[in-house]
Amino acid sequence: MATPKQSQHEQRMKNSGIIGSNESPTRDDKEEEISRSALNMFKAKEEEIEKRKMEVRDKLHAHLGRVEEETKRLAELREELEAITDPMRKEVAIVRKKIDTVNKELRPLGLTCQRKEREYKEAIEAFNEKNKEKGQLVAKLMELVAESEKLRMKKLEELSKSIEILH
Repeated sequence: MATPKQSQHEQRMKNSGIIGSNESPTRDDKEEEISRSALNMFKAKEEEIEKRKMEVRDKLHAHLGRVEEETKRLAELREELEAITDPMRKEVAIVRKKIDTVNKELRPLGLTCQRKEREYKEAIEAFNEKNKEKGQLVAKLMELVAESEKLRMKKLEELSKSIEILH
């Protein structure tokens, strides 16, 4: 079986007169027919390849179209999902910020409270000591007053006896 290039080459050689005319015309016809047949087969195969190429291209375009549609749908779903979670995130962030602010305010208040409790305990302790001291002083005063009264009563009795003696 001759390839198309060989047939074309032989045809050119015949036309140019390189191959002699002593070969029979039937052989040339046979070779030409074989060449045409090979050429037709080649063209048929090329057409088949081109047809398959177009089918694959069409399938690819269809698939790409579906992929683009799915990509758009996914983007829409992502936006919807973000729209759903965004308000919650904002609210959570606001609440967390408020908690942080309250914590910052609580720290000095807690320290103040501890300081005031210490001062209160110290004040109660000082109050109790002074109250105890007052109690002791009152007791001492009562003792002194009682002793003073005794002494005065004793003096009065002595004076009263001296007056009776003078009378």
